[in-house]
Amino acid sequence: MSALEHVLRIAPAGPPRATVLIVPPLFEEANRTRRTLVLAMRALAAEGLSALLPDLPGQNESPIPLVEADLTRWRVALARVVDGIGGPVVVASLRGGALIDHAARAAAWWRLAPAGGASLLRTLLRARVSADREAGTVSTLGGLQAEAATAPLLLAGNLLSPAMIAELGAAEVQPVEPLRSVALGADGLAGTPLWLRAEPGEDAGMAEAIAADIAAWSRSCGII
Repeated sequence: MSALEHVLRIAPAGPPRATVLIVPPLFEEANRTRRTLVLAMRALAAEGLSALLPDLPGQNESPIPLVEADLTRWRVALARVVDGIGGPVVVASLRGGALIDHAARAAAWWRLAPAGGASLLRTLLRARVSADREAGTVSTLGGLQAEAATAPLLLAGNLLSPAMIAELGAAEVQPVEPLRSVALGADGLAGTPLWLRAEPGEDAGMAEAIAADIAAWSRSCGII
């Protein structure tokens, strides 16, 4: 992560007990969940934890074009952010963020609804096929994947390189420890799957639940 890239930080009133690095979902899912993640960061600050939400290379305020990024570059960038933080770090990832969090040297990991790369890629490709159909163009999943093998492909407003698409299609969530993996819904964390909405949303209750669960996990690990 270069010094030119933005990192949103919300700090507690006093010295932080630890730092929580938020790794958002990837691509459009990040936009749909950002407002709720910021609310969660404020709730974490109320628990005495500093919360960071970095822009990945090619995302948001980053000066790097997204087409130059891939999952490897994102993993390296996150690891560098963690290396620059003093004190213990809990990495908290959502959805596809769990595909790029394992290279960080953290004291603990927390994951919400982790998603595999192949599933995310299929969703992006299907959205492109639907958009093409509405525009009067015929495309197929197989045809798009063949095109993506040799040239950048526009998926849900994101111009992705062949390297990014190839890595995403093969990426799986990697084991880390200590880890708390949390589902969303009746048997897990209270909240709504904001990443499925057509537009960015906000769920204040979910944000509070995220912060409370991360804080409780940090205490159980002896971090705070």
